[in-house]
Amino acid sequence: MKRLERILKRHGNQRSFLIPILQDIQAEYNYLPQEALEHLSRKIDIPLSNIYSTATFFKAFSLKPRGKHLVTVCLGTACHVRGGPGIVEQIERILGIRPGGTTDDGLFTLETVNCLGCCALGPVMVVDKKYFGKVSLLQVKKILTEYGKN
Repeated sequence: MKRLERILKRHGNQRSFLIPILQDIQAEYNYLPQEALEHLSRKIDIPLSNIYSTATFFKAFSLKPRGKHLVTVCLGTACHVRGGPGIVEQIERILGIRPGGTTDDGLFTLETVNCLGCCALGPVMVVDKKYFGKVSLLQVKKILTEYGKN
């Protein structure tokens, strides 16, 4: 819990900083571990149910461990009509996981979103905050290989 204590100290144990604290916990652990949330609840005197309510409201937070690399595919209208669902299916085939899942080796987590705000580049795939626009089915394997998929 030393890492969590550093995060709390940085925010002055202020309950008004719940979301930035959760963001820092997620950045540190790559998800929100239950033990960390329980400790946070005691330290800033917020009921655990309120912390879980906040953590589950925002899609950016994960209560399950995520892979080393987060793969996100846009399924908004523009990306959808330009082949976004096919990109997701190709990733599913290559990685053997469905959206929300993490590979057994802990290397990749796949997520879908409704919009990434770059509709002209659709379909869009993001790996670890690096955007790939106008992605084709053939490019998917090459992109994943860059991040360690054999």
